[in-house]
Amino acid sequence: MTEPHIDRAHIPDYGVPTSRDGTLPWAWAMERLERALTYALATTGSDGAPHLIPIWGAWAGGHWYVEGGNTRWQRNLRENPRMVIQVELGDDVVIVEGHARELTAPPEPLATTILAGYAKYRDAKGYEASTDHWTEGGLWELEPVKAFAWSRFPEDVTRFTFDAP
Repeated sequence: MTEPHIDRAHIPDYGVPTSRDGTLPWAWAMERLERALTYALATTGSDGAPHLIPIWGAWAGGHWYVEGGNTRWQRNLRENPRMVIQVELGDDVVIVEGHARELTAPPEPLATTILAGYAKYRDAKGYEASTDHWTEGGLWELEPVKAFAWSRFPEDVTRFTFDAP
């Protein structure tokens, strides 16, 4: 994954600086995405109704991965493959918008990369991810399009824009 373009989000009337001085590096955002245990996942159904859930996932290799059964968020993604995730650790916030695609039996080395991202749940939650769960789908990959991050709103609000794959 190439480094995203960094600039400022346009949020009128909130005092977000216009210069790039004080913006956060992408590595700062990735570190929070990698260590988060709970993510907020937002999807939209075909009827336009929003759906937001807390869920486990893994940021690995520049993408976010989430697994599960035939739930509302998966049905939504099959109809509209756009998603947003958010993590909040104290005052640190990272929001990632992008496109989703369902994976079936991801090949190596991708499968090992995803499993490494899920390893944080082994000690914290007693959960062990397995590629056996992904042989028929149910694993989704978020391809980032745009992200936002801050730790001292509005001083360090940063927007990250990713090139199309």
